[in-house]
Amino acid sequence: MTGADIDVGRREARMPAARESLLDAARTALVCRPWSAVRMVDVAAAAGVSRQTLYNEFGGKGGLGRALVRREIDAVLTGADHALAGYHEAGERLPALAEWLVRAARGNSVVRAALTGLWTPRLPAPATARVPAQSTAAQRGADGPLPSPGELLGLLRDRTVVALSPPRADPADTAELARLTELALRLALSWMQAPAPDGGVGTLVRDTLGAVSARTPTAGARSPR
Repeated sequence: MTGADIDVGRREARMPAARESLLDAARTALVCRPWSAVRMVDVAAAAGVSRQTLYNEFGGKGGLGRALVRREIDAVLTGADHALAGYHEAGERLPALAEWLVRAARGNSVVRAALTGLWTPRLPAPATARVPAQSTAAQRGADGPLPSPGELLGLLRDRTVVALSPPRADPADTAELARLTELALRLALSWMQAPAPDGGVGTLVRDTLGAVSARTPTAGARSPR
């Protein structure tokens, strides 16, 4: 291995840390100003890297925006997993997931847009089709088309069903759990658009699932309650 090979390896090892720092800086900037006013030079300076490093990693401002949106969507999926894992009582998991999802959307405009499809001019434009490939593998993944709100809800539903289903679950039970999970998620999405003045989305989900289970034969055995 030559000295040049070692230098390349070192640069590649540093890139994930630099990439995350740049995405963190871009997210912080987006809180304070619309995406159109976010400057690449300011993002690079806040991350402590050169502007050339930023361009090498993302290809341009569009690539940075797409990567930021992709990371926030991935964080939603991971965060939902943690929200489910934080409760041992099965009946509290779907209400907890709904509450977490509403909090995540309230505190992050990108997450809210990804879940509802209501993208505003303040935000980076979401990728609706694959763009020309960039030089890094991480950016090639970010440049793919984003899931639609319906697709994202489906991902959340399916991951939740996997997390809550016991080994060798009966297919009918799994189907019922998927139905109840989608109901809980759609209640959370509705709450994001028109929150009620009293109570919380967790209470709404808990009461609704209880009512559905009471009216559906054998649903009580299949419900996560």
